[in-house]
Amino acid sequence: MEESASRSDKRKVVAVVGGGLVGALNACFFAKRGFDVQVFETREDIRKAKVVKGRSINLALSHRGRSALKHVGMEDKIVSKGIPMHARMIHSLSGKQSPIPYGKKGQYILSVDRANLNKELLTEAETYPNTTLNFGRKLQDWNAETGLMTFVRSDGSEEEIQADLIVGCDGAFSAIRKQFLRRSRFDFSQTYIPHGYMELTMPPINGEFAMKPGYLHIWPRNTFMMIALPNLDKTFTCTLFMPFDEFEKITTGDEVIEFFQKYFPDTIPLIGVDALKRDYFRLPGQAMVSVKCSPYHIGNKCVLMGDAAHAVVPFYGQGMNAGFEDCIVFEEIMEQFNEDFSAVLPEYSRVRVPDDHAIADLAMYNYIEMRAHVNSKWFLFRKHVDNFLHAIMPKTIIPLYTMVTFSRIRYHEAVKRWHWQDKVINRGLLFTATGAVLGASYLLAKNPPDVNKLTVPAEKLWSRLLALRAP
Repeated sequence: MEESASRSDKRKVVAVVGGGLVGALNACFFAKRGFDVQVFETREDIRKAKVVKGRSINLALSHRGRSALKHVGMEDKIVSKGIPMHARMIHSLSGKQSPIPYGKKGQYILSVDRANLNKELLTEAETYPNTTLNFGRKLQDWNAETGLMTFVRSDGSEEEIQADLIVGCDGAFSAIRKQFLRRSRFDFSQTYIPHGYMELTMPPINGEFAMKPGYLHIWPRNTFMMIALPNLDKTFTCTLFMPFDEFEKITTGDEVIEFFQKYFPDTIPLIGVDALKRDYFRLPGQAMVSVKCSPYHIGNKCVLMGDAAHAVVPFYGQGMNAGFEDCIVFEEIMEQFNEDFSAVLPEYSRVRVPDDHAIADLAMYNYIEMRAHVNSKWFLFRKHVDNFLHAIMPKTIIPLYTMVTFSRIRYHEAVKRWHWQDKVINRGLLFTATGAVLGASYLLAKNPPDVNKLTVPAEKLWSRLLALRAP
């Protein structure tokens, strides 16, 4: 803040549109650099709201997000209110539980509460004297050439502001981005996946967690899955991800219990029969959208960040982390180009677009991994191989999840490296297997066994096959 005070009295005005996670964090970044920061949020102040509207999927905070929080002095505070998850805990149909560690010993991701994190970031932004939070302000119009913006207050009156830089952090259905769509050479795609999500709550049992809290629990069922993340109040937030047509097939409370009895039997006593019957119908399955666009800027006046630039499905736990990393990448480029927006904004688009597109694709891929691949013996074998090779060659072989979650290796570079590693390891395994077969063949040729002792008479073999086919 002393740094802020030492700057020119004629501060540039940065208008941050959207007071969600990325908008609130961005306000801290810009305020720290000494800009006059104005945050505009359509909703009321969530710190005063009785009911917080919006998404409530639990968040997984990892290295990229923590790095951004650390830059504004918020890491320790947020980490202290999170719950470490060291591994996935896979729940089979039989009720067997098998952990799959996320990384090396000591590496973990954090389960954090979205609403609490948003409140903490807004409060932090407000500590800067050069930051103003404006709630109940809906963007009506803005001009990309002049930076003139018009907002409508909750009472219907209008308010205008002139900004030197407009930062669109207003989510997947961004009002700021609509102006981009009117311009030539702006690429945009929006994809809804055919799966929805529904949240259920697993209450504490005798004041304690109903399951082990140090894990992200997963019930993979190939075409759908359920996950559960721990909360500070000793509850678990369970999220059922499933095709919409499967959600729609279940129309009564008894059908809900029948479905859970078939696919998630171990959760029924933990969530409760009555709670399942009630909560399943509280809200329909919610949609998930993936957004890609390019570039992220218009001239030297406007830039998109967070979901406004790159909404991703939640299966890699990187949506918030990627949005937070946007803030620190922009900060690094600001430092590099001495806050010259005409140079900073194009460079930000050049650097960030390929990374955000890469994580959007990875998030789609990870859904298949979470609901299906974790059941595969080959997947588990490859996990062990990758972790072993990483242990003996930590700089040469790095598992994809480690690159994405526990480093700041650029997302698109992580994908390239993953493909290269995959090819090398698979070839190595093939050569090893081929060598083993050739070696065994050589030994058999040198020391042939007594064939009569190894051969099962054809009649016996045939009768065994028939017995296997019998019901």
